[in-house]
Amino acid sequence: MAVRAEHDRAVLADLLGADPVLHAYQLGDLDDFFWPYTSWFRRGEAVALLYHGAVPATLLAFAPPAGLAGLAALLGDLAPVLPARLYAHLSPGLEAALAGAFTVGASGGHLKMALTDPVRLAAVPPAGVVLGAADLPALRALYAEAYPGNWFDPRMVDTGQYVGVRDGGGLVAVAGVHVWSPRYRVAAVGNVTTHPRARGRGLGAAVVAALCRRLRSSVEHVTLNVRADNGPAVRLYERLGFTRVADYGEFTLTGR
Repeated sequence: MAVRAEHDRAVLADLLGADPVLHAYQLGDLDDFFWPYTSWFRRGEAVALLYHGAVPATLLAFAPPAGLAGLAALLGDLAPVLPARLYAHLSPGLEAALAGAFTVGASGGHLKMALTDPVRLAAVPPAGVVLGAADLPALRALYAEAYPGNWFDPRMVDTGQYVGVRDGGGLVAVAGVHVWSPRYRVAAVGNVTTHPRARGRGLGAAVVAALCRRLRSSVEHVTLNVRADNGPAVRLYERLGFTRVADYGEFTLTGR
């Protein structure tokens, strides 16, 4: 079965919508907001996304266990036409399909989590205000201090789905989104951090709780990615009603 470039969003939405939690990022990237930065490939029901809106480009390929063989075949056929340097988010084991064409460097195991018990949000008092474009300087300053190296697309602030706590003229805690799509009913929480001088006050949980309450009015599936070895963050998200739904790995790929 041949690999094909897929340009039909309805086809992609149907395939990815079979597991909207696993594919929340890809579903969000079908929106006009991200679509111009995407290239899609399909082999039967297996789908891979190459996202060009980051440097380097990022390959996303996820499947449940029953679909791994088909997705591995797709990635093996796709490898010769991929950029010489890229980042990849892959279901466990799929990196082997790219090892012949790339030197694969692992960046650690990660978890996909989904908000499955939103009742728990009620136990955490929310905090924060909705941020906008005028808050970008303060937001960048907070990330530089508390979360250097994070992936942040400033356009996402325009969605109205960033919540922050101000203190002393600056931001000390924030929770936002990587994708937010009312059309496809998915959101991915991201760029969550607290300033070092404000940690230990529960502000991280409070801004995530506030954001999740806001997101639930417009989407059905609230998800997030987190490093598997970040125990405090995992426990915080579990306290808020998130559960682990899938493992995946993040990798750097460099052409041989």
